[in-house]
Amino acid sequence: MARLGENRYGKSRVRLSRITRQGDRHEFHEWTVRVLLEGDFESSFTDADNSNILPTDTIKNTVYSVARASKAATIEEFAIELGDYFLTNNAQASGALVEIEERAWERVITDGAPEPTTFKLGGPELHTVRAVRDQDREWSVTSGIDGLVILKTTKSAFTGYIKDKLTTLKPATDRIFGTSATVTWPFAEGALPDYAQVRARVIAGLLKEFAVHNSMSVQHTLFDMGKAALAAAPEIASITLTMPNLHHLLADLSPFGQDNPNHIFVPIDEPHGYIEATIER
Repeated sequence: MARLGENRYGKSRVRLSRITRQGDRHEFHEWTVRVLLEGDFESSFTDADNSNILPTDTIKNTVYSVARASKAATIEEFAIELGDYFLTNNAQASGALVEIEERAWERVITDGAPEPTTFKLGGPELHTVRAVRDQDREWSVTSGIDGLVILKTTKSAFTGYIKDKLTTLKPATDRIFGTSATVTWPFAEGALPDYAQVRARVIAGLLKEFAVHNSMSVQHTLFDMGKAALAAAPEIASITLTMPNLHHLLADLSPFGQDNPNHIFVPIDEPHGYIEATIER
């Protein structure tokens, strides 16, 4: 006998751009949305009965329709608004998961002033949110940033590690430290945060600590970055950082009769070290 286990369905990779016009000043957002519903959908799997299924094409159209009327200024606010719409209008759905990625568009600066209608992509990183709610429950919101590429050229060392017969790595007291960080932070239960302000404080805290930190390892810096973010944003309950170590290896110029006083490096991102941890209060 077979039976249906946990299941959900929805629409992924729903892409939209939105212009909010405030006179001569425009706001621009580019979002990629995923909506997944849980609920009374067993008959669609086991009995070929679609009577409780909202088509995924309708889910896509709903994203655009809700966005048209929405006043949400952040992906967190829009995720909650969108999820509430689905749960209010679909009694067969017991829960909703909404995930949104936002590209980091920022205003172009000309003659020292921000352009009101012109934007450039600020970086490869994506702003993210994951919002989950069951019917008659509160939202659980986790914000984040994915692909935050940062690098510093000093204040980074790695020594005192285990050395066995297979160890070839040489100790380093002054090395390049590069990473493409993924960071997520759930909000404390019952919090009513200003999501944009919290995001700005978290990112500023992470970047400042990375810059000034005298790193003895990726683990060492990751923990202190997490501590800095928690101090900057009391609204968040914890923070999880994933920091692959994107290596820059000293190039051997000795075959050419040249020295290399920490000057020329070869970027290597595969294979890379992979460090992940959650810092809690």
